[in-house]
Amino acid sequence: MTSIANYASVIPSGPLVLNKIGVVAPYDMALDHEMARWAEGRADLYFARSPFEPVLVGVEQAELVSRPDIVADTAWRISAVSPDCYIYACTSGSFIHGIQGEREFVSAVQGYGVPNVLTVSGAILEALAALDLHSIAVATPYTAPVTERFVKFLNEGGIDVRHVSMLGLSGEIWKVPYSYTAELIVSADRPEAEAIVVACTNLPTYHLIEPLERLLGKPIITANQAVMWAALHHLGLAPVGPGQRLLAVHPTER
Repeated sequence: MTSIANYASVIPSGPLVLNKIGVVAPYDMALDHEMARWAEGRADLYFARSPFEPVLVGVEQAELVSRPDIVADTAWRISAVSPDCYIYACTSGSFIHGIQGEREFVSAVQGYGVPNVLTVSGAILEALAALDLHSIAVATPYTAPVTERFVKFLNEGGIDVRHVSMLGLSGEIWKVPYSYTAELIVSADRPEAEAIVVACTNLPTYHLIEPLERLLGKPIITANQAVMWAALHHLGLAPVGPGQRLLAVHPTER
């Protein structure tokens, strides 16, 4: 009988066990790969999507995908792997009912038995607090009604929004090329804005953040960046994103 000790020199150690982040995403989320970039080598992401709704991206969709019972049920689909925390990965779904609505949403989902829930909108406020930013510009891919709800949410969080740029899209936001998004962000900038916040977890931004921060000379905080930053720090881990200003700071209590 051959002993495994004879092969010890050729058997790799492992497997590597990483922290686990459960991601509850809306049914049209298409950027799993982008969210994973910030966690590369740090944590594994496990995605589950809410049930399909035959509506366009807008206020109605945000309300439908943010029902706490639906979110909790979606989270339970990945509970068997015991995530260390959960992300609710829909920006509009977490701001659509304002600051109080976001807090009640988190409490309600936790009430269904889902622990350690972080939202994108909550993470954006945490990011602004960590960088001590109070006056910003906003860039969104949304239509005006959804964008107005986002601005209201930020205002309720004590943030002064000095200018807004939007694309006015009602679907397939993940297809927006970097060139369009870069133009959107640059057009949102104003001298009095301390930073630019870019909404929507379905809008690709990872490779734009660092070069546009250098170009504009101020922080750019994007939805996926903020929530991954918050989630990884919640687990005591450092996010991956060379040169991104937000990643140089830690969350503070909001």
